[in-house]
Amino acid sequence: MRFLIILNDPPYGTERSYNALRLSRSLAAKEGTELRLFLLGDGVGCAVSGQKTPDGYYNLDTMIRSLARTGVSIGCCGTCMDARGITEAMLSDGAHCSSMDELAEWTLWAEKVITF
Repeated sequence: MRFLIILNDPPYGTERSYNALRLSRSLAAKEGTELRLFLLGDGVGCAVSGQKTPDGYYNLDTMIRSLARTGVSIGCCGTCMDARGITEAMLSDGAHCSSMDELAEWTLWAEKVITF
């Protein structure tokens, strides 16, 4: 089954993005599933590399890189990145600057779309 998960919330302050990435890891580990992840709005901050969090606290950059290593495609809205001063060079390994056109293609590709 093909899943598209869309994150809108910031990396910290709420646990929505954290829970979205937890679900993403679980889905990516299931046999017969394909997963794509798209970050919008404040969600693009989840894919900024070099995040420093307190010991024992979750780190979304680490989670993003882990998902990318399993083959999950991770797109970040370019317009949202620009509005927040985030460049492609600042993104976690495996994440890329994307567009609404790619999100539209991924939405048509997906059998299930889940938003956080």
